Amino acid sequence: MILPSPFAVLRHVLTLCLLLSVASVSTAEESWPELDWLELMPEEDLRLLESLPEVEHEGDGPAALPDEILTGRVVPEMDGTRARIPGFVVPLKTVGSDQRIVEFFLVPYYGACIHVPPPPPNQIIHVTYKPGFTLDALYEPVWVQGTLKTESVENDIASSSYTLTSEKVEPYEG
Repeated sequence: MILPSPFAVLRHVLTLCLLLSVASVSTAEESWPELDWLELMPEEDLRLLESLPEVEHEGDGPAALPDEILTGRVVPEMDGTRARIPGFVVPLKTVGSDQRIVEFFLVPYYGACIHVPPPPPNQIIHVTYKPGFTLDALYEPVWVQGTLKTESVENDIASSSYTLTSEKVEPYEG
């Protein structure tokens, strides 16, 4: 029986280790923890929402939220969180002839900030995405993934309590 040389065995072991490490890195990059919008609200804001009276759809304009919810309080533990969250895009800055969106507010429901008063600041994420992306229609939801920060951004449209530097923006599926 002929045994392989120690160098051949070592080469096979190192090759196997390299393949396993590449596979684990690839799997780790693909699994982003999903974030729910309500996780961005502190407990006190969630309790306020739960105690709101039922909204009546009579009269002019949308129902107003209590001032306490509009303070923009954050969940400090969210600072630095790497996550993936679905939402709708409110474009703030576009570039190029194809109008790629490079800066936007991500909001939990379609029409927020445009047709109705904006959601509370802790339900708006200011997103930057250097490569940019295009949308066929603003009612198409997207997945955004990146690192969340507890930083405020204000402009004429709305105020956000969180920012996110996105690593990926893709159409929402499922």
